[in-house]
Amino acid sequence: MGKEMAKINSEVQSLSNQVKHHKLTKVKLVKRIIFLFIGAVLMAVGLETFLVPNKIMDGGIVGISIIVSHLTGIKLGIFLFFLNAPFFFVGYKHIGKTFALSTLFGITIMSLATIFLHPVPAFTDDILLATVFGGIALGAGVGLVIRFGGSLDGTEILAILINKRLPFSVGEIIMFFNIFIFASGGFVFGWDRAMYSSLAYFIAFKVIDIVIEGLDQSKSAWIISEKYTEIGDTIMARLGRGVTYLNGEGAYSGDDKKVVFCVISRLEEAKLKEIVEGIDSSSFLAVADIAEVRGGRFKKKAIH
Repeated sequence: MGKEMAKINSEVQSLSNQVKHHKLTKVKLVKRIIFLFIGAVLMAVGLETFLVPNKIMDGGIVGISIIVSHLTGIKLGIFLFFLNAPFFFVGYKHIGKTFALSTLFGITIMSLATIFLHPVPAFTDDILLATVFGGIALGAGVGLVIRFGGSLDGTEILAILINKRLPFSVGEIIMFFNIFIFASGGFVFGWDRAMYSSLAYFIAFKVIDIVIEGLDQSKSAWIISEKYTEIGDTIMARLGRGVTYLNGEGAYSGDDKKVVFCVISRLEEAKLKEIVEGIDSSSFLAVADIAEVRGGRFKKKAIH
């Protein structure tokens, strides 16, 4: 799935530029292999038991593979591997060894799994059910592979390289590719199937978000108040969260300001607002989503 790689592009590039390469421990390596395997198999299940039998496509190289497989009668898994193979070498050279090897492993397993699952009859011939559950399976599979450092489609690798030479974002480049692919699919499978394919792609895109970011999404809170000490103490006492006081300056007034920063879970957002409102109703509060939190005192506590 192409678009989601735009979100981790900066992470991949920063990792590839690090001078020191830290080797994975055996436990982490085994964990990565297991989840890459599960993700690739889920992708194959979504393709061969939901989407492809009902003539519904995915985007990117996978979508091209589905179209070519339908036109030639050759098994989908063969095209999935050979059409993605060139991008493995590109990824190895321009992004990094670990990413490239993870991608090669994932694509190999996905290709073999689709060949193995090809004789299995479709789980449903209801187009809407196939679209929804196929999209969910694709999103879960791609999300797992991305989360553990790989990719199942070479489109995003190509988009990253084009992005370095053209004034377009990775997401915009991938979107252009997919518009062309879904339009081509409309001529091959029919325009209703192209619309169902777009719906499946959208569902998969949303599921990827959930898999990568997690169901228990974290949030950051920024609070500006004259009663910052009382607010900070209350957050630590009632939510059990660590608090950091930052120094700020009002651009208009030039006055020194204290900014209270903390990270909370999604379920604690309402309680945090209640705490801030109860102490200082005129305070400034901004809350934003965070994809990942590590270290510090970020531990779940009872809300009271």
